Amino acid sequence: MTIALGVRESRPLIALAAPIAGIQLAQVALTTTDLAMMGLLGVQAIAAGGLALTLYNQIRTMCVGVVTAVGNLVAAAVGRSEARAGADHLDQRAHTEIRQIVRAAFLVATVVGLLAGGVLTALSYTLEWFGQDQVILELARPMMIALAFGLVPMLWLNVLRQFAVGMRRPGSLLWVTIASIGINAALNGAFIYGWLGLPVLGLTGIGAATSFVNLLTFGAFFLIVRRDQHLAPLLSIQAWRADMGTVREILRLGIPISLTYGSEAGIFSVAVLIMGSFGPAALAAHNVVIQLTYIVFQVTIGLSHGSSILVSRVVSKGDLDEAKRISRTALTLGGIVMGVVGAVYLVAPELVLRPFLDSNEAAEVMPLARVLLLVAVVQQFMDCAQNIGVGLLRGLGNTKSGFRITLIGYWAVGLPVLIVFAYGFGLRGPGVWLGLCAGLAVTAVLLLRRFDHDLRALRPEPERRGTVTAQPGSP
Repeated sequence: MTIALGVRESRPLIALAAPIAGIQLAQVALTTTDLAMMGLLGVQAIAAGGLALTLYNQIRTMCVGVVTAVGNLVAAAVGRSEARAGADHLDQRAHTEIRQIVRAAFLVATVVGLLAGGVLTALSYTLEWFGQDQVILELARPMMIALAFGLVPMLWLNVLRQFAVGMRRPGSLLWVTIASIGINAALNGAFIYGWLGLPVLGLTGIGAATSFVNLLTFGAFFLIVRRDQHLAPLLSIQAWRADMGTVREILRLGIPISLTYGSEAGIFSVAVLIMGSFGPAALAAHNVVIQLTYIVFQVTIGLSHGSSILVSRVVSKGDLDEAKRISRTALTLGGIVMGVVGAVYLVAPELVLRPFLDSNEAAEVMPLARVLLLVAVVQQFMDCAQNIGVGLLRGLGNTKSGFRITLIGYWAVGLPVLIVFAYGFGLRGPGVWLGLCAGLAVTAVLLLRRFDHDLRALRPEPERRGTVTAQPGSP
């Protein structure tokens, strides 16, 4: 009976989280393909390309954070409509509200994407201030500039994605993203080696291919949404007609999310810079292991986004007990997945590392990569819990606490521990990863405690005190 109940409780979350995780994994397959093709160009290309992708991912992640709350706003509008109508369909008020949300989101995405492209380009000229090898800089800079051109269509795609997730219809994007993997691989080869008469761009070609794939993926998913009978009536891309009040609401929720994502991405970017100071082999080992954990992290993102959307929906209907059950289910499922993956890392480390390393350089990079992979077993549990905690708080409409907590966990705890272990204790690369573990662990505990506190605060006063008066005739 208990097992059956657990399956029944987890089914709505799995139904929503699995397609999101699939989309995330397919997107990561793009960068994994990129990293594998960098390996064909040598250790310096892995180091430079990994550095460029890490910094691009930080900018990209912060941009995505600005529009992430769109899914929660749409889900809350759906929940309020269901509460008003007493049925699983949208009333006219919800139709108008959701169209306003989508229009405003496209305006925010366009402006933010243009600004972010300028920031990424400017950042490519400041890396020499951080003690990076000159050869690495000369390889990384043009790749970062090429990646900057894809930020606007990437954000448009994420607006459509959040819209579909908020409506609990994310699956249609999965097949588009899977198809983009093959297109990306072909374009990588074409731009790197100059196939079909294209210029030989080398490592820069990987950035150009990524930007082009972002544009193609957005176009394909837009056509799919336009043909979806449930989504099409609610879709409006007329950003010039955006309601400024809705724009401000997206920014009010989205800016703290962006800063939260940036805080996490920032500590990992600092880790990359510190690893780079230990030499190309250390940076290459770090880039390979971080890519492996990044792959698994996409399952966590699915659970985080899925639980966040479900919490927004049920809280808007007043079902706080269901919100608590969703949080427990998400953490349990995340723990199971991290445990299985960790076991694979422990049993067969070379099996998962070798596809990312050229055979001529594996002997130099593999020993350190194996040590980092052992630390990654623990790191993934911490990262999973903190990411789910951020999503749960977002489901309650609290995006500011997540940012404040990450400042404490990542920067007040994680960074000092990282520096002490890497330099003070002389652990170098493994010390960097132990510092990351410490920061993620503290962040996870604080986030989950805050979620419980905020959820209790939503309950009526007598219920919070445990003094609810029994109704006549009740046992």
